[in-house]
Amino acid sequence: MSLCACCCSCGPKMPVLQLLFLACLVWELGARTAQLRKANDRSGRCQYTFTVASPTESSCPGEDQAMSAIQDLQRDSGIQHAELVSAKARLSSLESLLHQLTLGQATGTKEAHEGLQGQLGALRRERDQLETQTRDLEVAYNNLLRDKSALEEQKRQLEQENEDLARRLEGSSQEVARLRRGQCPSTQHSSQDMLPGSREVSQWNLDTLAFQELKSELTEVPASQILKGSPSGQPRSKEGDKGCGELIWVGEPVTLRTAETITGKYGVWMRDPKPAHPYTQETTWRIDTVGTGIRQVFEYSLISQFEQGYPSKVYVLPRALESTGAVVYAGSLYFQGAESRTVFRYELNTELLKAEKEIPGAGYHGQFPYAWGGYTDIDLAVDENGLWVIYSTEEAKGAIVLSRLNPENLELERTWETNIRKQSVANAFVICGTLYTVSSYSSAQATVNFAYHTGTGVSKAVSIPFQNRYKYSSMIDYNPLERKLFAWDNFNMVTYDIKLSEM
Repeated sequence: MSLCACCCSCGPKMPVLQLLFLACLVWELGARTAQLRKANDRSGRCQYTFTVASPTESSCPGEDQAMSAIQDLQRDSGIQHAELVSAKARLSSLESLLHQLTLGQATGTKEAHEGLQGQLGALRRERDQLETQTRDLEVAYNNLLRDKSALEEQKRQLEQENEDLARRLEGSSQEVARLRRGQCPSTQHSSQDMLPGSREVSQWNLDTLAFQELKSELTEVPASQILKGSPSGQPRSKEGDKGCGELIWVGEPVTLRTAETITGKYGVWMRDPKPAHPYTQETTWRIDTVGTGIRQVFEYSLISQFEQGYPSKVYVLPRALESTGAVVYAGSLYFQGAESRTVFRYELNTELLKAEKEIPGAGYHGQFPYAWGGYTDIDLAVDENGLWVIYSTEEAKGAIVLSRLNPENLELERTWETNIRKQSVANAFVICGTLYTVSSYSSAQATVNFAYHTGTGVSKAVSIPFQNRYKYSSMIDYNPLERKLFAWDNFNMVTYDIKLSEM
């Protein structure tokens, strides 16, 4: 193995020799052995001599070969420098990308956090809504349970009343059989014990429905002939008529007039049970209520004018009315304003609105009407005690609410809540402080089916025959002066005689 010796003196040398020395150092880096010698040259200057064995060459290269090696080293150094610059550029690029990714991750994390917060808020709102719906359903369920209990109690009462009626009917049948055989019940006193002019009194309770059924069957004549009074179309006022009692009989309808046009399909007609000058108990008012913007009120001074269709005056109301619930009382027309729960008092003589009152919570414009519809949510009525309003509320859950009104200022004086569903009955009226309802507006053979006594606050089922001759009764009102029911039945204005039990 040859040695490559590189010499360096302490004094200045040619650059080429320095490069040759460095080349030798790099070239011979992998050499196994190296020697360093120090000695003075001929001129006495210190000279260092390194001797390194070449791992591949058997002899030292010449000067040309050394320059080639140095050039190779310079080229490799340039390549490495370029690679270093390229690596540095790539590193800077990677650092920039890393920085951008770090910023993007932070932004994405913030956006993701905000999104999660939004979803959490939505879930909380949904949870609150579900809890509210759950509470509402629980309340509705509890209300249904209460309604169910009330209906079961009503069913029990109806079954008991049905049994009572069956027993009374059986007793009536037996009594009829005895009477037809001439086996009349014996009286407590003989004819000799009776005072002159007196008459034998039956042991029957005259207030019971069974007695009225028996009486009707025994007479075997039209029921309208039982009552003695004026013709049905004429007002009547008779001694003893002012006494109150329970309704026990309704006569056959008597038709007074038929409307000429389609606007008379349904409406309301009335007379004043407490007439004030210049009106009389014959003065009649009529309102056709088909359509919207109802403002015309027709007045007939005489009953003959009403029957012939010749009004003596036409009023134009300052406010449109709604439905068939209007009444006339003490010289004023009382009516419900269109699409409102407000009741108005219109003085007919002065043609001025004198009072108005919103009925608290009352349904209107089809919320709680009678079974036939027609926006009959608020129905006014008159009886021996004064002015009434029949309606329902959300709080009453559709049951009929009855309030007595002050006729001057329309303030509510007292209110009763019944257990009769307003939309299950065709109409209602008040007689002697008792509310009565009619079962159907279209069945020819309907009944007065419920009675609610304001004095006791108790309702009961009744079954008094009521005829809808023209099969569309849209208005039924009571006139306490004439002791008749006024009705509007499918274009026809009719009256019914009635009979009250003696108190």
